[in-house]
Amino acid sequence: MIGSAIVFVVSLLIGALGIYLGAKVIVGADDYSYAIVTALIGAIIWGVVGFFLGWIPLLGPLLVLIAYLAVINWRYPGSWVQAAAITIVAWISVLIVLYVLAVVGITGFESVGVPGV
Repeated sequence: MIGSAIVFVVSLLIGALGIYLGAKVIVGADDYSYAIVTALIGAIIWGVVGFFLGWIPLLGPLLVLIAYLAVINWRYPGSWVQAAAITIVAWISVLIVLYVLAVVGITGFESVGVPGV
């Protein structure tokens, strides 16, 4: 139980780092704690929408992604395009961090707060 909680927290912090970097690059936001809350909300929304709608072929995953982008768009200034750009930068940066951590044997290749990673 404690191990799972530690994995969740570390994964959330890595996901938040991705969102932080994306938001900093795209809209100039500079608040890591804000990114942590955004990652947590995004993970919850991703999970809930995925649970209820993710099973619908083709449309389900698209609706889940739109719900996640809505969280980013709601939490950060800018347009839907900027929210998508924040998400792309977050995804790429989390992939890099997780790859490095997996190569050195610290963690597996997964994160909370950034979908698909």
